[in-house]
Amino acid sequence: MDTREMGWRPAERVRGMGESVFTEMTELARRTGAVNLGQGVPELDGPRPLLEEAAAAVLAGANQYPPAYGFPALREAVAGHQRRRYGLEYAPQGEVLVTTGATEAIAAALMALCDPGDEVLAFDPCYDAYPAVARFAGARLVPVPLAEETAGEATGGTAGGAPGFALDLDALRAAVTGRTRVLMLNTPHNPTGKVFTAAELAAIAELCRERDLTVVTDEVYEHLVYDDAPHRTIAALPGMRERTLTISSAGKTFNVTGWKVGWVCGPARLVSAVAAAKQFLTYASGTPYQEALARALGGVEEWAGELRRTLRRNRDLLSEGLTRAGLRPYRAEAGYFLQADIRAWGHADGVRFCRELPLRAGVVAIPTSAFQLAPDAPSHLVRFSFCRREKSVIEAVEKLIAAA
Repeated sequence: MDTREMGWRPAERVRGMGESVFTEMTELARRTGAVNLGQGVPELDGPRPLLEEAAAAVLAGANQYPPAYGFPALREAVAGHQRRRYGLEYAPQGEVLVTTGATEAIAAALMALCDPGDEVLAFDPCYDAYPAVARFAGARLVPVPLAEETAGEATGGTAGGAPGFALDLDALRAAVTGRTRVLMLNTPHNPTGKVFTAAELAAIAELCRERDLTVVTDEVYEHLVYDDAPHRTIAALPGMRERTLTISSAGKTFNVTGWKVGWVCGPARLVSAVAAAKQFLTYASGTPYQEALARALGGVEEWAGELRRTLRRNRDLLSEGLTRAGLRPYRAEAGYFLQADIRAWGHADGVRFCRELPLRAGVVAIPTSAFQLAPDAPSHLVRFSFCRREKSVIEAVEKLIAAA
């Protein structure tokens, strides 16, 4: 079968404003019946009490617009979460804004902070929404490549010290120009699974203070960090609270990605600017979900602990299986995804590999090139998801090993 008939577009189209790679790969999985380890959609449902709270809120009549800044109890719960977890104080009235998912928060933030011709820095590879929303704002996203560790540099993590990714501070410094306004920071990082270290965050913060940059930090995987590694927020570092917008959401933390409830925390002058942009995107949404989450967020640690254990087990199964199949995995310190080097299977082009993988092995993955902006970025990496039921991960691993 000619895989071009499966709905694929070249990687350049994926990075543009056409149909997203996730839509295309989901359709490819449907057409071929392959196990879909491409998209980050959990197969496990959220906690039952949370789902019952949302259902009760619907039946009780919480079905109209919430306040523009979000349901007050949820804003209070978010402020309490930031205080307990990071020692950061945010006023629920004015410094916390509820959004329609984290992606809307990112879009509204860049629209609020950027003028046409401004530049936004992001670590490459990066979540594909970042360059898209930068374009919406009239800004240009400038990629700053993460450095790939070699096997000799790798320490800890999965797969017996698998290599990972590291900050290239020289590359970051070189990318800053007189037009740079925002650093888009994503930690834990999608698609690599990297968690920025304390030293890396300190170096980033120093540069942002030096060059007067505002940080928009995407922390949607904040509760899904493995191997006892802590998640740190750059907003807690000296001099950073007043120049940082911190974004997170309920979707990844509670396995309710379809609810699309996110939030932004930051100084009132920045949050009010985001709210001014957001009012013309969705205005407000998700009233019953907001009410349910307001009651659930205080007990997030117990639920998140169980979810971390499940995902870590899946990650280890996938990492070990990829190793047995000859596809070298990279360290996945957090989140839903891990990277794999495909060259041992005779491929150097991740797009072609992902076109052929459903037919060769009955598994769908995502080419990392879909997340890369630098023209000289390596093409031999592919992203696999492990946020599925354990039986799905095992099935995929068995298929990959058999196809090796």
